[in-house]
Amino acid sequence: MQFEIDGKDKDRAYKLLSTLVTPRPIAWVTTVNETGLINAAPYSFFNVFGTKPPIVAFAPGNRSSGKPKDTAANIESTGEFVVNLVDEAIAEAMHLTSASEPSEVNELDAAGLETRASDKVRPPRIANAPVSMECTVHDSLIIGENRLVIGYVHVLHVRDGVLDPDTLHLNAEAYPVIGRMFGSGYTKTRERFDIELP
Repeated sequence: MQFEIDGKDKDRAYKLLSTLVTPRPIAWVTTVNETGLINAAPYSFFNVFGTKPPIVAFAPGNRSSGKPKDTAANIESTGEFVVNLVDEAIAEAMHLTSASEPSEVNELDAAGLETRASDKVRPPRIANAPVSMECTVHDSLIIGENRLVIGYVHVLHVRDGVLDPDTLHLNAEAYPVIGRMFGSGYTKTRERFDIELP
């Protein structure tokens, strides 16, 4: 099969790419608006893209009306956000915050989640998340109907037990992250295997 997703098959691009490029990590992004109202939403078009400087990027889409979602609007006005990573214990709560709600609704309250103050940015981090990254915006690019937010990571919060404090080796049992699959599917990451460098 072959698809011209920049041509005659462009209406199928989202379905094909989000189905085939899996699993994808999930950025559960917290932001605040200019009055301090908290917003939380998950995005699976996300990853880390460098370490010198440390940068992450994610793509918050627009509403069906074409208006930016609250996450993008808040980042545009404040320049700050927190990426919280998602493990099995908080998967259901993360999924609840993906609902389209009015701007005045705090999705974390609706999901029964607590926050903790960040050290260098205004948006809080999600207390239940195993890892949180405090970020400021490097750039926000509009490419066609896509928005790509690139952020500098300033502070990394890691739950006790996830990393060995001396070696920084990962304790995989303490970090059962999930990934986004196709449709409404998610995947666990407990079954791993190693391949040594050639």
